[in-house]
Amino acid sequence: MKYLWTEDTGAGLHFWKLVNQLFYDGALTVESKGSNQGLLNALSNLEVQEDDTYYIAFDQVVDNQDIRNKYRLLKSMADKSEGKVSILDMICFEYFILAFDKLVPWTGTGKTDKIKIREDILAAVEDHRINLSKIGDAKTLQFLAGFKRYSTERVMKSLVGELTENEKWSVKGSLMGECWYRDCCVSEHPESLRCGEPEVEAGNEKMKHLIQSEKVQKVLEKLSIS
Repeated sequence: MKYLWTEDTGAGLHFWKLVNQLFYDGALTVESKGSNQGLLNALSNLEVQEDDTYYIAFDQVVDNQDIRNKYRLLKSMADKSEGKVSILDMICFEYFILAFDKLVPWTGTGKTDKIKIREDILAAVEDHRINLSKIGDAKTLQFLAGFKRYSTERVMKSLVGELTENEKWSVKGSLMGECWYRDCCVSEHPESLRCGEPEVEAGNEKMKHLIQSEKVQKVLEKLSIS
């Protein structure tokens, strides 16, 4: 059996299930362990069978000391697993969304200030963190300074929330917004947030575009599915 374990719940878990369904034809058993500590607990109690492989989707955010400590423990477990446990090289689920090149046109967001901040942040991502020294724009630095408990992951979650505010595109709920994986909605009310104009209308095709994007594919390279 091949397993993909994630700390994500809600939309993040739904994303991995859609990856499994649409990209791997259901070859993985996708499970949430609820948190990064939940992943560590599950691995510490794991009895690996000969034919089992575990892929771990762990948010690696190096500017969070607690996460760095937990990652060291996780890597130690993986190193001792004789190749049975592999850690996916990722920042967080929200980074997939933030870095997706169709995000702005598809969602139809009109938040020009947040669109500019997104561009600055994506250009400054380096070694699993936002390198603040690479950001020169005053408004972007002011936005980042507004976080009481700053970390790359918190910034990305907040910004993705702003850019996918329309519930049809939201990635904050129990599932990904339905426009990601169903035929896209068209707003019937002028005052409501519009859905944007995806080049591909069929729902699953949009999700496939996201899965095939550069940042997602780079993470999936480690999965060996046959």
